[in-house]
Order: sequence, then structure tokens, then C-alpha cells
Amino acid sequence: MKAEQQMKTMVIFNHPYQGSYCAAVREAVVSGLKRANAEIDVLNLDQDGFNPVMSTEELAGFSQGIASDPKVLDYQARIADADHLVFIFPIWWELMPALTKGFMDKVLLKGFAYDEVGPPPRFVSRLPKVKSVTLITTMTIPQAIYRFYFGNAIKKAFFTGGFRKIGIKRTKWISLPSVKSVSQEKREKWLADIENRFAQLT
Repeated sequence: MKAEQQMKTMVIFNHPYQGSYCAAVREAVVSGLKRANAEIDVLNLDQDGFNPVMSTEELAGFSQGIASDPKVLDYQARIADADHLVFIFPIWWELMPALTKGFMDKVLLKGFAYDEVGPPPRFVSRLPKVKSVTLITTMTIPQAIYRFYFGNAIKKAFFTGGFRKIGIKRTKWISLPSVKSVSQEKREKWLADIENRFAQLT
């Protein structure tokens, strides 16, 4: 009988301070995935020295889906081999940090992540192995303010205008609000809940 194929989860992490709560979240995710016996690939954009700025050369190849940055080519190969993607970052100025935005700009190229078909024009995913995308964010303001005043901006930018747009429908946003003002007990409970959630990821 053929053995069941091991699921592979790629964790894309973006926070410059390795003692941050985001880093603790990353470790909780990894611990949960280890409990699930998942194959894990952690990509640390800050430690990796990823350049989020699109150069003139890269822009010239953008419409053709041609990447010239060796790191981008490496990231694309690793994404294509993943079953699940997990992004972890803080919300700054109501959206993702620059490294994550640059990652989306430079890595999720047409011809790699999606094709454009039509008319009318629409995107279809070229990443059939990717079953789901989970986003975990921290922020200093309450969830209600972010939802009603800022319109859940990250959800619109990251999912509606990002992964769902290119055809990946299974998405989940885990928001950790008011992270600097909540109790230590609540912060620890969040980490335990996250670890348990990813221990059951299939």
C-alpha cells in the first residue's frame, strides 16, 4: 500500500525584530505543524535580505512573467512545491510591511502564480498544489476600529485583491488585535490556540 504523501506548509515570515510577538506566533505555528508531522519550509524575509523594490529590469519582465532576481526564482520554486501557505506579519499603516508587499509584487507573477483569461478578463491559478492560504497578523489597535474605520484593509488587499483574485479560494485570516495592551494570559492563550490549530492542519 502506498504511503500517504506528507503535506508541505511554507511559512512566510516578515518582522525585523526576532524577539517580537510575531516571532512567537511563528514558533507556535511551527510547533503545531511538527505535531501534525507536516513538512515545513520557513522563509524569513528579513533575515533573507530580500529586496522588495522592483527594479527597472524586473519591471520590464513583469508583463511577461519573467523573474530575474535569484531569490524570487527560489521563492517561486518553494511555493510551487507547497500545499499550504502561511503568512505572518504585523499590520503597519493599516497594511502589510514593505517586504511582504514586495514579495507579492515580485513573486506572484503572471505565468507563475496565475494566468489571465477572457474575455471578460479574469485570473486563474497556476498553483494547483496550493490548497489554502492563512494570514496571521498582529496590530496595536482594537479589531472593531480596524474593521469599521479602516474597512479591514488588509483583508481586501491581501485576499480580495491578492490570493482570491488569482483563484485560491481557501483563505483564513487570524487577527491578533491590541497586541501591546492585552494581558500576558491572553497572549499565551492565542499562541496555544494557534499551535493547536496548526497541529490539525490537513
